[in-house]
Amino acid sequence: MTANVTPLPPEQCGMRHRSYRGKFLYVTEGVGEMGREYFDVTVQPGGSRTLRARCEMDDYRLLRDVVMSVGQDWRPVDAFVRLTAEEQFVGSSWYRFDGCDAECEGLTAEGGRISRRASHHSEIECFGTHSLHGDAWLVGRLRNFTGEMKDFEIATFATSTLANGGSGPDLIHLEAGFSTSHDLGLDEVTVPAGTFNAQRVLIEVPGVDDFEIWAYGQDCVPVQVISHGLNQYYHLVELEGEVE
Repeated sequence: MTANVTPLPPEQCGMRHRSYRGKFLYVTEGVGEMGREYFDVTVQPGGSRTLRARCEMDDYRLLRDVVMSVGQDWRPVDAFVRLTAEEQFVGSSWYRFDGCDAECEGLTAEGGRISRRASHHSEIECFGTHSLHGDAWLVGRLRNFTGEMKDFEIATFATSTLANGGSGPDLIHLEAGFSTSHDLGLDEVTVPAGTFNAQRVLIEVPGVDDFEIWAYGQDCVPVQVISHGLNQYYHLVELEGEVE
């Protein structure tokens, strides 16, 4: 079967998106570098964006591949997550979000074939893939709300309730949601990639982790993250491309 694809006229050719890429280091207190995350992001003219991330955690020999897209309002649209630990397959799952509804189709070493459907009483705001860059996109979503971000809960789903994201990947509704206890405002932070004036937010995820994010610019690039549950911090060491 041959696809019927009509080429665009020359004046309409050329890609319209912008892109940027970079690298984080995962650092454990008192130990040093224990992992890294490579990311590549494309942003369409309308504001929708797609993240491609490779996350490596040496202390768990855990490798996570993530592809996730959000709309111009920063709400999740779809995602794919694949996970291995100690060089063995843990699971891979595909996700789709539409308003108040979420679905997942996957295969895990522990549970075999999985098929999940879930609905929430309000629109789903965030999806936690356990990639740093994906976590920072929560800051973009919070910018759509007004008022003080204190004890503020939003409808959130995640792939795993483990702090390192090492289970599943499944579709899990975090019943308590993300509770943003403090928006700490703009804060100048220096990391190996440079000095950034970033928005600092402290987020509590009941039963999972409490962490702080320093998100830079309109693209919400995480330049520094601190995980209190894992006693780790993460900082940006490389950044290139068209960042806004």
